[in-house]
Amino acid sequence: MAPRLLSKVLFGRAPVSTSIDPSVTAGRVESGWADYQAGRLGRVIVVLPDLIEASQQLEDLASVASAETRRQCWAISARTHHLAATTLSKVGESDLAWIAAERAMQAADQADDVLVLASAARAGTHALLAVGRYSDALDLGTTASQWLAARLNDDDPAALSLYGMLQLRTAVAAGRRQDRSTAVELLARASYAAQRLGRDANYWTTGFGPTNVELHRLSIALDLGDVVYVVEQGPAVRIDGTPVERRVSHLIDLSRALSMVARDEDALSNLLSAEREAPQLVRHNPGVRETVKAMYRRAPSTTGRSTALFGLAERCRAVE
Repeated sequence: MAPRLLSKVLFGRAPVSTSIDPSVTAGRVESGWADYQAGRLGRVIVVLPDLIEASQQLEDLASVASAETRRQCWAISARTHHLAATTLSKVGESDLAWIAAERAMQAADQADDVLVLASAARAGTHALLAVGRYSDALDLGTTASQWLAARLNDDDPAALSLYGMLQLRTAVAAGRRQDRSTAVELLARASYAAQRLGRDANYWTTGFGPTNVELHRLSIALDLGDVVYVVEQGPAVRIDGTPVERRVSHLIDLSRALSMVARDEDALSNLLSAEREAPQLVRHNPGVRETVKAMYRRAPSTTGRSTALFGLAERCRAVE
């Protein structure tokens, strides 16, 4: 929200820093993504302000750089703002996430790279989902996936991964607006892309593959109200090889479903397992907070305040 970004007329063009090295900044951004996927949100939040400032300097550098360097600078800025949008969505800062996603897509437009723009569109769907604009998320994801499919060879694993993730994000949007048929169709497209890819992979930090498709299928089923399906099928999914962020998200979804059928002990066990893997992803998740509140209200008052449930409720700020 730097004031100089609001008006070049008022503030003039910022002096270009020639000391900033795009490659160094790119390495720092990828380290941030690795921390995000490992569930270390605190580390990501600590470095994001400096990364965003560096990306702004790279955008200034792009105005005087060679064509190749210009594209690199904009691509790094898009990647930085995508990381910001995804992280902010995860902790419930939906309005800021939308600002970051918008910046990511604006930078991607300038990068002249198909994969950069497809990845930034994924950030846009995250932010739109976070603010409850499900139809807009569906529109953006569908448009981006069609645009990507028309421009790239389907055998490119990075393109397949981004295409598949766009299908999954749009399927989530369809599920949240209770459009079952569209969600099923989009899941089928994502499943086909995963079959083409042939394995669980992590191109462009998508974590895309057959397992991620199944995790999204369960999450969407929960949004559609198929709670019993999630309770029955959720524990059977092998999540050991997926990124920590995906594993924890699955355990949270499973816990929500278990709580809905009043299996609070099992729900608590899953949440505590998730918390051991990535405390920050659990403790700052708005959905976890509501689930824990519901379980705490149902807990017998005779159990006292020394229970594992109360401890988790305190850590999640679900109780005062």
